Amino acid sequence: MIAQSCMIEGCANQSYAPAGTGTVCKDHFADFVTWRRKKGGKGMFRKYNGMTMVERDAIVVEWQGTLAVPH
Repeated sequence: MIAQSCMIEGCANQSYAPAGTGTVCKDHFADFVTWRRKKGGKGMFRKYNGMTMVERDAIVVEWQGTLAVPH
């Protein structure tokens, strides 16, 4: 298995969990889950659970837009 890094630009941490068709590190995964919870509560978790990986990409892109871009 090839070790991947986090898909977030500027982050070199090792991948931890899937985010759409990409992977994120543990810190970004926790941030993503927190954002989803704030966005729609338990309903968002059920909706996300029923989506295909490609459909999840749109949610991940929306979340990525909320992250601060490193300088």
